[in-house]
Amino acid sequence: MNKVILMGRLTRDPEVRYTQTNNTLVASFSLAVNRRFVRQGEERQADFINIVAWSKTGEFCSKYFKKGQQVAIVGRIQTRNWEDDQGQKHYITEVVAEEAYFADSKKDGDTSNFENTFGNTVSASSEFATSSDDDLPF
Repeated sequence: MNKVILMGRLTRDPEVRYTQTNNTLVASFSLAVNRRFVRQGEERQADFINIVAWSKTGEFCSKYFKKGQQVAIVGRIQTRNWEDDQGQKHYITEVVAEEAYFADSKKDGDTSNFENTFGNTVSASSEFATSSDDDLPF
């Protein structure tokens, strides 16, 4: 199984290009993803991971994602290689985004709603609150 879930901040705005063969949109960007652990006395380290998003996912990313924004990406790792004009071989490992989500909280100060980790708006209502134990179904 090849599945990757990342949450980090964009290091730059997505760069858009189109394939030559069938004019398919491709958005490329990089995420700064903090490492989970910090060694005592050192600053938190981050990994900078290249992301590629195709077609509709790429269109969404290019339209709504901006540098510095925190996002979540679900996708797969892909490696590829090519040879340049001078015969030099190049290798790259990147994540192909299959799903993309907002991960920042709302900035307008509205506390009635908030965005969860994957960008879905969740109402802060008392939907799960009960007034007494008699209301519980078990």
